[in-house]
Amino acid sequence: MKKTVLRASIVLLALAASSTSMAQETLRLLTWTGYAPKVLVEKFEKETGIKVELTYSNNEEMIAKLRATRGAGFDLAQPSQDRISAVQAKYKIYQPMDYRKIDASQFISSMLTAVQDNTKVGSDSFAAPFCYGTSGLIVNKAKARNAKDYDALLDPKYTGRISYRLKRPTLIALAFSNDYDPFASYSDPKAYKVLMEKVGDRLISGKPLVKNYYANGDALLELMRSGEVHVALGWDNGGWKLHDENPDIDFVAPKSGALGWIDTFAIPAKSKNVEGAYKWINFMLKPENAAYFTNQEKYGTASKGANEFLDESIRDNFTRSFSAADIDNIKWYPPVPAKLEQIEGKILDRVKASR
Repeated sequence: MKKTVLRASIVLLALAASSTSMAQETLRLLTWTGYAPKVLVEKFEKETGIKVELTYSNNEEMIAKLRATRGAGFDLAQPSQDRISAVQAKYKIYQPMDYRKIDASQFISSMLTAVQDNTKVGSDSFAAPFCYGTSGLIVNKAKARNAKDYDALLDPKYTGRISYRLKRPTLIALAFSNDYDPFASYSDPKAYKVLMEKVGDRLISGKPLVKNYYANGDALLELMRSGEVHVALGWDNGGWKLHDENPDIDFVAPKSGALGWIDTFAIPAKSKNVEGAYKWINFMLKPENAAYFTNQEKYGTASKGANEFLDESIRDNFTRSFSAADIDNIKWYPPVPAKLEQIEGKILDRVKASR
């Protein structure tokens, strides 16, 4: 009888251990649509034996889901870098990133450093970079070959052929091109207000030069295609799309630095498969895997060696627009204090209302 009970206990313990092992071999990923291509998921599952469960989301939903569970329910998330530190300081939904567990040799070092700095709370940082996009200049080089920095948006040579949105990136861009670092003033609202007022005054003075303030990406593409605009502030993918149609038009990384966003990897506070999360991070930053993602989604990644695996046309876009120095010179958006958005809004309203 005792032997029977003992055997039964051993079987139950084995089943429990097996169940625990199975739970650990699932990676629950909270990510954006397109960030975990089916081909790469299947490849990762085959290489590691870890099953990947995908939940598609966006920044607001990621924060809401992780706040509701205090960091449980997922093993890895992919928020934007500027949406991490303030949320972490208040809600503690992530755990510090252990950079010893990622293969730093696979990362573009300036991008990794930027994310470490911009996701820091206290002495800890909470993310690693995955993919990015930039804004800069879209230029018809046959008509405006010398447009190489944001100050071209205020150059009388291009009167009536200039367009940009009346949004905060325009304020930030013109501050950088005038040798100011607006991000360095984020901690001083008074200094930031003075800087933004100077930029606002320049935009008001330059208003007669502007064809129009475009509303969205499609409107910008049509302005460039038609030849109505020769110089614009716009996104890299838009410039590259236009280049495919007309080789005279292209995206230009400005001398003072393109403006960039980064989506990251961040590990929720109550992740049940932390080791699996690090395996996925390292897997996705392998050059051939990162390149597959870029070929599909057209976003660049933090993978240092991905370029050699890109489709030729996509690789040409990056190499035409970005030298290694241009990549290192990208101005990555840090978290924005709420007070600064109010300052920017008032400046933009003043520009819009001016005559």
